[in-house]
Amino acid sequence: MARGVNKVILVGNLGNDPEVKYTQGGMAITTLSVATTSVRKDKDGNQQEKTEWHRVKLFGKLGEIAGEYLKKGRQVYIEGSLRYDKFTGADGVEKYFTDIVADEMQMLGGGGAGEGGERPQRSGGDRPQRASGGYGGDRDSGSRAGGGSPAPSSSSNEPFPDDDIPF
Repeated sequence: MARGVNKVILVGNLGNDPEVKYTQGGMAITTLSVATTSVRKDKDGNQQEKTEWHRVKLFGKLGEIAGEYLKKGRQVYIEGSLRYDKFTGADGVEKYFTDIVADEMQMLGGGGAGEGGERPQRSGGDRPQRASGGYGGDRDSGSRAGGGSPAPSSSSNEPFPDDDIPF
């Protein structure tokens, strides 16, 4: 049976601070509003900007990290998949929602309004500024999770340690 692909990649700015809620089991569910803007020239040669707004959901540890470090105006990279939901309101009207369920999130740029470009400290084996996780598990948690011992600062496969990377 052929498999389909449901993949979304966004680079945009947060329109507001993250909204973090917790399930009864204690799992974080964070909602982001991410704006992406494209620029095109119309038939007269004038530049036209178009902004699209995307609702992004982050679950578990990824949601906690987003809620702690992201702020309105911050540029962010999101990788995930589309999910369509429908429900019937109390008034009997069906409402439809399109969400992006994030598997990966990376904070970009210097930081949003009021943030001095601080970067989160490394914890476990995670790379700074990059987080993975998400709904239904992490597809490659072994490479980024902090469960094992930290990698040596230099090895034959790495020409320089991760601490020397400026991002």
